[in-house]
Amino acid sequence: MEALYQTVKQRKRPEDVAEMILTLLEGELTQDEKRMLEKAAQGSLKKHFYAYTSMAQDFFKPIGAEKQVKKTVELFRLNNANTIDADDPVAVEAFIQEISPMIYKDMGKNHYLNDRLNKMQRQAEGMDISKRQYNKLFRRLRFMEKKLRKMNRMAQKSEYEQVAKHGLAHRLSYEEFIKDKYTACFIAYYTTRCNLRSEFTISGQQRPYDEIADMLYKKCTREQSVHQILRNHIFRKDVSAIVNTPNYKAISYVYPDPKVLAHLSDVEKGELLGQWTSVLQEIAEFLAQLWEENTINRTTMVVKRGNDSSTWNHTAGAWNKARDAWMNLIYALGLEFILDQMCFGKVLRLMAADVVAWHYRAGGKLDPNTEVWSKIPLPWEVFREKEICTRSLVKEACHNAGLDAEQSGWIAPRPHGVVAFRPTPELVHGVSVGSPFLASILRKHGYFSGKGLKKVEIEAG
Repeated sequence: MEALYQTVKQRKRPEDVAEMILTLLEGELTQDEKRMLEKAAQGSLKKHFYAYTSMAQDFFKPIGAEKQVKKTVELFRLNNANTIDADDPVAVEAFIQEISPMIYKDMGKNHYLNDRLNKMQRQAEGMDISKRQYNKLFRRLRFMEKKLRKMNRMAQKSEYEQVAKHGLAHRLSYEEFIKDKYTACFIAYYTTRCNLRSEFTISGQQRPYDEIADMLYKKCTREQSVHQILRNHIFRKDVSAIVNTPNYKAISYVYPDPKVLAHLSDVEKGELLGQWTSVLQEIAEFLAQLWEENTINRTTMVVKRGNDSSTWNHTAGAWNKARDAWMNLIYALGLEFILDQMCFGKVLRLMAADVVAWHYRAGGKLDPNTEVWSKIPLPWEVFREKEICTRSLVKEACHNAGLDAEQSGWIAPRPHGVVAFRPTPELVHGVSVGSPFLASILRKHGYFSGKGLKKVEIEAG
C-alpha cells in the first residue's frame, strides 16, 4: 500500500499502476475485472524488455537553496547549516528572519542606499566589522531574499501543476488513503489517468475516467451492473465476503463528482468547500500577476513571443479544476443561489499558433469557450469583488456563443461519461513517439519544443 500511495504524488503511467493493483488485489477480482486490468497492465514497464520511459515519473520539484544557505552560514560564521531544510521555503524564510538581526537588518528592506546602516549607525549598534564586511553580509541577505521569492514562485507553479491535473490528491494523507483498500486502488489509478500529459492534437485530450477507473469505482462502492448481479446469482458467488467501506471523503479529493459528494455529510462538504475556496483565492492572485506580466490576446488566446505559456496554462488548468470542484460543492450543498451574485468563469489556456492553424485547416473554428471567456469579466476581478459577473450574464454569453451553459460546465457541474482505455503514448512535448529511446534523444536535442534545436555533444563509448 505504501508504494501505491506514493504513485498519488508521482506521475506514473496508468499501466504501471494497473500492474500494482493486480498484485494487490490478487484473488479478489472477478474474471471480468482481472481481464480489464490486464488490458492496461500488459503495457507496464515491468512487462517490456527496455523497462523504462523517457517521460519523467515525478512532477517538477523546485530547486532548493542548499548552496546559498551553506554560503550564508560560512559568511555569518554560523554552525547550524545541517539543521536547515534548504528545500523548504518556510524553513529558508525562518533562517533569514533569524540571522537578519545580526546586522540589524529588517527582512524586506533591501534598498542598497536607503536601508543600509552608515558608519555611525553601525558603531551605535556595537557592530565591530568593516564597511566591506557589512556590505558583503547585507548583499548576501538581499540575495537570500531574492532566492526565497524565486523558491516561493516555483513552489506555487509546482503546486498548481499538480492541482490542474489531479485536484487535491497529493494532499491526501497516508492514513486516509489506506482506510479502504478498494478505494485506494481507485484513487491511485484515477489519479494517474488525470496526470496524463497533453497531446499535440486537435481532436481533444484523453478523458481520465475510463472503463478501468469506472470498474474500480464500482468495486470500491459495491455498485454492480445487472449483468454482474445475475452472474453472481447464477454461480452462487458470495459477494458478501468482500468487506469494504467506501471512503468517499478520500475519493472527493481527486474525484469530487456529485455522486461522490452525495455520500458526504454537510460538515465534510463544507470543509471541502472551504479548502477549494482558499485554493481559488490563491490561484486568482497568481493569475492576476501573470496577466499583468504577459501581453495576452484575450479574443484568440494564441500564444505570442514572450508569453510564459507554460506557467499560464498550468495555472489556468488549476483554476478550472478548482472551479469545477467548487461548482460541484455549491450544488451539493444547495447553495447554487450564490451564482446569481457571483459566478466567476473559466480561464482559457494559451494555444500554440501552429495548433490553431491546423485546427482551421481541418475545418474548425474558434472554440466557443474562448468567445465566452472574452465577453465576461476576468475571473480574478470577480473574485476580488472588483467586477460583477452573475449566472444570467454567463448564460447569455454562452447562448451567444452557441454553447449550453449547463452542459459545458459554465454554470453547473459538468457531466462526463466513460471512455475506453487507451495505452499511454510516449510523448515528446506532446508529440507521440513510438520508442522511449528515440523519445529521449529527440527531447535531449530539443525537437518539438518550439525553441529551436540544441547542440548536444555525443560522448564516445
